[in-house]
Amino acid sequence: MTSGPRIRRVVAGAAGLALTLSACSSERQSQPSPPDRTPPAHGPLTATTTRSAAPTEAPARGVRADDLDPSVAVRAVRHLAGAVGPREATGRSYARAAGWVARAFRRLGYDVGRQRVDVPAGVSWGVDVPAGTSVNVVATPDGFDPREPHLVVGAHLDTVPQAPGAEDNASGVGVVLAVAEAAAVRSTRLPVVFVAFGAEEPRGPSDDDHHYGSRAYVARLTPAQRRAVRGMVSLDRVGVGDQVPVGSAGSSDPLQRSLLAAARRAGVPAVADPGQRSSDHWSFVRAGLPGARLGSTPYAGYHSAGDVPGVVAPEQLERVGRLLLAWLAPA
Repeated sequence: MTSGPRIRRVVAGAAGLALTLSACSSERQSQPSPPDRTPPAHGPLTATTTRSAAPTEAPARGVRADDLDPSVAVRAVRHLAGAVGPREATGRSYARAAGWVARAFRRLGYDVGRQRVDVPAGVSWGVDVPAGTSVNVVATPDGFDPREPHLVVGAHLDTVPQAPGAEDNASGVGVVLAVAEAAAVRSTRLPVVFVAFGAEEPRGPSDDDHHYGSRAYVARLTPAQRRAVRGMVSLDRVGVGDQVPVGSAGSSDPLQRSLLAAARRAGVPAVADPGQRSSDHWSFVRAGLPGARLGSTPYAGYHSAGDVPGVVAPEQLERVGRLLLAWLAPA
Protein backbone atom coordinates (compact mmCIF):
# COMPACT_ATOMS: atom_id res chain seq x y z
CA MET A 1 0.00 0.00 0.00
CA THR A 2 1.19 3.51 -0.74
CA SER A 3 0.49 6.91 0.77
CA GLY A 4 0.11 10.17 -1.15
CA PRO A 5 3.65 11.38 -0.25
CA ARG A 6 4.99 7.92 -1.03
CA ILE A 7 3.25 7.93 -4.42
CA ARG A 8 4.74 11.32 -5.29
CA ARG A 9 8.20 10.16 -4.22
CA VAL A 10 8.04 6.94 -6.24
CA VAL A 11 6.44 8.53 -9.31
CA ALA A 12 9.28 11.02 -9.36
CA GLY A 13 11.69 8.11 -9.05
CA ALA A 14 9.98 6.27 -11.92
CA ALA A 15 10.28 9.32 -14.13
CA GLY A 16 13.93 9.55 -13.19
CA LEU A 17 14.39 5.88 -13.98
CA ALA A 18 12.90 6.32 -17.46
CA LEU A 19 15.19 9.25 -18.17
CA THR A 20 18.19 7.39 -16.80
CA LEU A 21 17.44 4.26 -18.82
CA SER A 22 17.14 6.35 -21.96
CA ALA A 23 20.39 8.18 -21.28
CA CYS A 24 22.28 5.05 -20.27
CA SER A 25 21.50 3.28 -23.52
CA SER A 26 24.08 5.41 -25.31
CA GLU A 27 26.92 4.97 -22.79
CA ARG A 28 30.15 3.42 -23.97
CA GLN A 29 31.61 0.35 -22.25
CA SER A 30 34.66 2.30 -21.12
CA GLN A 31 32.68 4.94 -19.23
CA PRO A 32 32.95 4.42 -15.44
CA SER A 33 29.79 3.79 -13.46
CA PRO A 34 29.04 5.89 -10.35
CA PRO A 35 29.75 3.91 -7.18
CA ASP A 36 26.94 1.81 -5.77
CA ARG A 37 26.80 2.53 -2.06
CA THR A 38 24.44 -0.29 -1.13
CA PRO A 39 26.23 -2.29 1.58
CA PRO A 40 26.87 -5.98 0.90
CA ALA A 41 24.90 -8.43 3.00
CA HIS A 42 25.81 -11.92 4.10
CA GLY A 43 22.97 -13.25 6.27
CA PRO A 44 19.24 -13.95 5.96
CA LEU A 45 17.01 -11.56 4.06
CA THR A 46 16.32 -9.55 7.20
CA ALA A 47 19.98 -8.54 7.15
CA THR A 48 20.20 -7.78 3.45
CA THR A 49 17.99 -4.74 3.16
CA THR A 50 18.68 -1.09 3.79
CA ARG A 51 15.55 0.36 5.38
CA SER A 52 14.09 3.79 4.85
CA ALA A 53 11.52 5.38 7.12
CA ALA A 54 8.02 4.32 6.05
CA PRO A 55 5.40 7.07 6.14
CA THR A 56 1.80 6.53 7.19
CA GLU A 57 0.27 4.58 4.34
CA ALA A 58 -3.14 4.80 2.67
CA PRO A 59 -4.70 2.26 0.30
CA ALA A 60 -3.40 2.24 -3.26
CA ARG A 61 -5.17 0.94 -6.35
CA GLY A 62 -4.41 -2.66 -7.20
CA VAL A 63 -1.89 -3.24 -9.96
CA ARG A 64 -3.22 -4.34 -13.37
CA ALA A 65 -1.75 -5.71 -16.58
CA ASP A 66 -2.38 -2.39 -18.33
CA ASP A 67 -0.05 -0.61 -15.88
CA LEU A 68 3.03 -1.99 -17.63
CA ASP A 69 5.34 0.44 -19.43
CA PRO A 70 7.24 -1.89 -21.81
CA SER A 71 9.67 0.87 -22.81
CA VAL A 72 11.35 0.43 -19.40
CA ALA A 73 12.21 -3.15 -20.33
CA VAL A 74 13.35 -2.19 -23.83
CA ARG A 75 15.72 0.48 -22.54
CA ALA A 76 17.14 -1.90 -19.94
CA VAL A 77 17.92 -4.47 -22.63
CA ARG A 78 19.67 -1.84 -24.73
CA HIS A 79 21.74 -0.65 -21.79
CA LEU A 80 22.72 -4.02 -20.33
CA ALA A 81 23.45 -5.78 -23.64
CA GLY A 82 24.52 -2.71 -25.62
CA ALA A 83 26.42 -0.43 -23.24
CA VAL A 84 27.60 -2.95 -20.63
CA GLY A 85 27.81 -6.11 -22.76
CA PRO A 86 29.00 -9.51 -21.50
CA ARG A 87 28.50 -9.84 -17.75
CA GLU A 88 30.43 -12.86 -16.48
CA ALA A 89 29.36 -13.28 -12.85
CA THR A 90 32.69 -12.44 -11.18
CA GLY A 91 33.87 -9.73 -13.56
CA ARG A 92 33.92 -5.94 -13.48
CA SER A 93 31.14 -5.65 -16.06
CA TYR A 94 28.85 -7.70 -13.85
CA ALA A 95 29.63 -5.46 -10.89
CA ARG A 96 28.85 -2.44 -13.05
CA ALA A 97 25.53 -3.95 -14.13
CA ALA A 98 24.61 -4.88 -10.55
CA GLY A 99 25.24 -1.34 -9.37
CA TRP A 100 23.09 0.03 -12.19
CA VAL A 101 20.19 -2.29 -11.35
CA ALA A 102 20.47 -1.46 -7.64
CA ARG A 103 20.21 2.25 -8.40
CA ALA A 104 17.24 1.64 -10.71
CA PHE A 105 15.36 -0.17 -7.92
CA ARG A 106 16.25 2.53 -5.43
CA ARG A 107 14.92 5.29 -7.71
CA LEU A 108 11.59 3.47 -7.70
CA GLY A 109 11.47 3.69 -3.90
CA TYR A 110 12.48 0.15 -2.96
CA ASP A 111 14.84 -0.76 -0.15
CA VAL A 112 17.83 -2.40 -1.80
CA GLY A 113 20.37 -4.85 -0.44
CA ARG A 114 23.04 -7.09 -1.86
CA GLN A 115 23.88 -10.69 -1.04
CA ARG A 116 27.42 -11.87 -1.62
CA VAL A 117 27.72 -15.06 -3.67
CA ASP A 118 30.98 -17.01 -3.71
CA VAL A 119 31.49 -18.67 -7.09
CA PRO A 120 34.05 -21.36 -8.01
CA ALA A 121 36.22 -21.48 -11.10
CA GLY A 122 34.93 -23.58 -13.97
CA VAL A 123 34.15 -23.75 -17.66
CA SER A 124 31.21 -21.67 -18.86
CA TRP A 125 30.02 -22.62 -22.33
CA GLY A 126 33.52 -23.58 -23.43
CA VAL A 127 35.32 -20.64 -21.77
CA ASP A 128 37.43 -20.90 -18.61
CA VAL A 129 36.11 -18.62 -15.87
CA PRO A 130 37.83 -17.74 -12.59
CA ALA A 131 36.64 -18.17 -9.04
CA GLY A 132 35.40 -14.99 -7.42
CA THR A 133 32.49 -13.14 -5.91
CA SER A 134 29.15 -12.24 -7.46
CA VAL A 135 26.10 -10.57 -5.90
CA ASN A 136 22.33 -10.84 -5.79
CA VAL A 137 20.56 -7.47 -5.89
CA VAL A 138 17.45 -7.69 -3.67
CA ALA A 139 14.70 -5.04 -3.75
CA THR A 140 11.91 -5.01 -1.14
CA PRO A 141 9.02 -2.62 -0.40
CA ASP A 142 9.12 -0.36 2.65
CA GLY A 143 8.34 -2.20 5.87
CA PHE A 144 8.76 -5.64 4.31
CA ASP A 145 8.80 -8.56 6.77
CA PRO A 146 10.25 -11.72 5.14
CA ARG A 147 8.50 -13.88 7.76
CA GLU A 148 5.11 -12.84 6.37
CA PRO A 149 3.60 -14.35 3.19
CA HIS A 150 5.18 -12.89 0.06
CA LEU A 151 6.14 -13.58 -3.56
CA VAL A 152 9.57 -13.55 -5.22
CA VAL A 153 10.13 -12.40 -8.81
CA GLY A 154 13.64 -12.69 -10.20
CA ALA A 155 15.88 -12.80 -13.25
CA HIS A 156 19.56 -13.58 -13.59
CA LEU A 157 21.80 -10.67 -14.49
CA ASP A 158 24.94 -12.56 -15.54
CA THR A 159 25.85 -13.95 -18.97
CA VAL A 160 28.24 -16.51 -20.38
CA PRO A 161 31.57 -14.78 -21.12
CA GLN A 162 31.18 -14.49 -24.89
CA ALA A 163 27.61 -13.14 -25.05
CA PRO A 164 26.23 -9.60 -24.61
CA GLY A 165 23.16 -11.35 -23.25
CA ALA A 166 20.26 -9.33 -24.66
CA GLU A 167 17.80 -12.23 -24.62
CA ASP A 168 19.77 -14.22 -22.02
CA ASN A 169 19.04 -12.43 -19.82
CA ALA A 170 18.75 -8.66 -20.10
CA SER A 171 15.22 -9.42 -21.33
CA GLY A 172 14.29 -10.94 -17.98
CA VAL A 173 15.92 -8.18 -15.95
CA GLY A 174 14.22 -5.54 -18.09
CA VAL A 175 10.76 -7.00 -17.50
CA VAL A 176 11.48 -7.30 -13.77
CA LEU A 177 12.29 -3.57 -13.69
CA ALA A 178 9.16 -2.69 -15.67
CA VAL A 179 6.96 -4.78 -13.36
CA ALA A 180 8.68 -3.32 -10.29
CA GLU A 181 7.92 0.17 -11.60
CA ALA A 182 4.21 -0.67 -11.99
CA ALA A 183 4.05 -2.29 -8.55
CA ALA A 184 5.91 0.52 -6.79
CA VAL A 185 2.84 2.77 -6.49
CA ARG A 186 0.09 0.14 -6.59
CA SER A 187 -0.91 -2.73 -4.34
CA THR A 188 -0.23 -6.39 -5.10
CA ARG A 189 -2.02 -9.40 -3.64
CA LEU A 190 1.05 -10.13 -1.52
CA PRO A 191 4.27 -8.15 -0.99
CA VAL A 192 6.80 -8.81 -3.76
CA VAL A 193 10.57 -9.22 -3.50
CA PHE A 194 12.39 -8.44 -6.76
CA VAL A 195 15.81 -10.06 -7.26
CA ALA A 196 18.52 -9.76 -9.91
CA PHE A 197 20.43 -13.01 -9.36
CA GLY A 198 24.14 -13.43 -9.88
CA ALA A 199 25.95 -16.46 -11.28
CA GLU A 200 23.08 -18.38 -12.83
CA GLU A 201 25.03 -19.41 -15.91
CA PRO A 202 26.83 -22.79 -15.89
CA ARG A 203 30.39 -23.31 -14.72
CA GLY A 204 30.21 -27.05 -15.34
CA PRO A 205 27.80 -29.80 -16.46
CA SER A 206 25.75 -30.65 -13.35
CA ASP A 207 22.90 -29.05 -11.39
CA ASP A 208 25.42 -28.05 -8.76
CA ASP A 209 27.42 -26.09 -11.36
CA HIS A 210 24.48 -23.73 -12.04
CA HIS A 211 22.28 -21.21 -10.27
CA TYR A 212 24.74 -20.11 -7.58
CA GLY A 213 22.96 -16.84 -6.80
CA SER A 214 19.49 -18.31 -6.34
CA ARG A 215 20.86 -21.25 -4.36
CA ALA A 216 22.61 -18.79 -2.05
CA TYR A 217 19.39 -16.79 -1.69
CA VAL A 218 17.40 -19.87 -0.69
CA ALA A 219 20.14 -21.15 1.63
CA ARG A 220 20.07 -17.90 3.61
CA LEU A 221 16.34 -17.99 4.24
CA THR A 222 15.42 -18.97 7.78
CA PRO A 223 12.76 -21.67 8.28
CA ALA A 224 10.14 -18.97 8.94
CA GLN A 225 11.14 -17.09 5.77
CA ARG A 226 10.94 -20.26 3.68
CA ARG A 227 7.43 -20.92 4.92
CA ALA A 228 6.49 -17.36 3.92
CA VAL A 229 7.44 -17.76 0.23
CA ARG A 230 4.14 -18.38 -1.55
CA GLY A 231 5.61 -18.50 -5.04
CA MET A 232 8.76 -17.69 -7.00
CA VAL A 233 8.77 -16.80 -10.70
CA SER A 234 12.01 -16.66 -12.70
CA LEU A 235 12.09 -14.60 -15.91
CA ASP A 236 14.71 -16.14 -18.16
CA ARG A 237 14.89 -15.50 -21.94
CA VAL A 238 11.56 -13.75 -22.25
CA GLY A 239 12.03 -11.54 -25.33
CA VAL A 240 11.72 -14.01 -28.23
CA GLY A 241 8.61 -15.62 -29.73
CA ASP A 242 4.92 -14.79 -29.91
CA GLN A 243 3.64 -16.81 -26.95
CA VAL A 244 4.95 -17.08 -23.39
CA PRO A 245 6.30 -20.45 -22.20
CA VAL A 246 5.23 -21.08 -18.58
CA GLY A 247 7.62 -23.67 -17.20
CA SER A 248 7.31 -25.95 -14.20
CA ALA A 249 9.50 -28.69 -12.80
CA GLY A 250 6.68 -31.23 -12.91
CA SER A 251 3.77 -32.16 -15.14
CA SER A 252 1.04 -30.70 -12.90
CA ASP A 253 1.93 -27.65 -10.86
CA PRO A 254 -0.45 -25.22 -9.07
CA LEU A 255 1.86 -22.25 -9.61
CA GLN A 256 2.09 -22.99 -13.32
CA ARG A 257 -1.69 -23.22 -13.51
CA SER A 258 -2.11 -19.88 -11.73
CA LEU A 259 0.30 -18.23 -14.19
CA LEU A 260 -1.55 -19.70 -17.16
CA ALA A 261 -4.82 -18.40 -15.68
CA ALA A 262 -3.22 -14.95 -15.32
CA ALA A 263 -2.19 -15.11 -18.99
CA ARG A 264 -5.80 -15.72 -19.97
CA ARG A 265 -6.99 -12.78 -17.87
CA ALA A 266 -4.39 -10.53 -19.48
CA GLY A 267 -5.17 -11.74 -23.00
CA VAL A 268 -1.62 -13.08 -23.42
CA PRO A 269 -0.98 -16.24 -25.46
CA ALA A 270 0.89 -18.74 -23.28
CA VAL A 271 1.86 -22.40 -23.38
CA ALA A 272 2.70 -24.88 -20.60
CA ASP A 273 6.34 -26.04 -20.55
CA PRO A 274 6.56 -28.98 -18.08
CA GLY A 275 9.81 -30.47 -16.86
CA GLN A 276 11.55 -27.08 -16.91
CA ARG A 277 14.53 -26.97 -14.52
CA SER A 278 16.95 -24.68 -16.37
CA SER A 279 16.60 -21.46 -14.41
CA ASP A 280 16.66 -19.97 -10.93
CA HIS A 281 13.19 -21.22 -10.01
CA TRP A 282 14.76 -24.68 -9.78
CA SER A 283 16.75 -23.61 -6.70
CA PHE A 284 13.44 -22.90 -4.95
CA VAL A 285 11.75 -26.08 -6.16
CA ARG A 286 14.71 -28.19 -4.99
CA ALA A 287 14.20 -26.71 -1.52
CA GLY A 288 10.51 -27.60 -1.49
CA LEU A 289 9.27 -24.11 -2.40
CA PRO A 290 6.84 -23.29 -5.24
CA GLY A 291 8.69 -22.05 -8.33
CA ALA A 292 8.05 -21.57 -12.05
CA ARG A 293 9.77 -20.04 -15.08
CA LEU A 294 8.58 -17.67 -17.77
CA GLY A 295 10.51 -17.89 -21.05
CA SER A 296 12.76 -20.34 -22.94
CA THR A 297 11.86 -20.02 -26.65
CA PRO A 298 14.86 -21.21 -28.77
CA TYR A 299 16.72 -18.59 -30.83
CA ALA A 300 19.80 -18.48 -33.03
CA GLY A 301 21.95 -16.20 -30.90
CA TYR A 302 21.84 -18.32 -27.75
CA HIS A 303 25.06 -18.07 -25.70
CA SER A 304 26.90 -16.31 -28.51
CA ALA A 305 28.14 -12.92 -29.62
CA GLY A 306 24.94 -12.68 -31.65
CA ASP A 307 22.76 -12.21 -28.56
CA VAL A 308 22.35 -8.48 -29.20
CA PRO A 309 19.42 -6.11 -28.52
CA GLY A 310 18.00 -6.56 -32.01
CA VAL A 311 17.20 -10.19 -31.16
CA VAL A 312 14.65 -9.10 -28.55
CA ALA A 313 11.06 -8.27 -29.58
CA PRO A 314 9.49 -5.44 -27.53
CA GLU A 315 6.07 -7.01 -28.08
CA GLN A 316 7.18 -10.19 -26.32
CA LEU A 317 8.59 -8.23 -23.39
CA GLU A 318 5.19 -6.60 -23.10
CA ARG A 319 3.36 -9.95 -23.16
CA VAL A 320 5.50 -11.31 -20.35
CA GLY A 321 5.16 -8.16 -18.24
CA ARG A 322 1.39 -8.09 -18.63
CA LEU A 323 1.11 -11.77 -17.67
CA LEU A 324 3.22 -11.21 -14.57
CA LEU A 325 1.27 -8.13 -13.46
CA ALA A 326 -1.99 -10.05 -13.89
CA TRP A 327 -0.54 -12.76 -11.62
CA LEU A 328 0.51 -10.18 -9.01
CA ALA A 329 -2.80 -8.30 -9.10
CA PRO A 330 -5.17 -8.43 -6.11
CA ALA A 331 -8.21 -10.63 -6.63
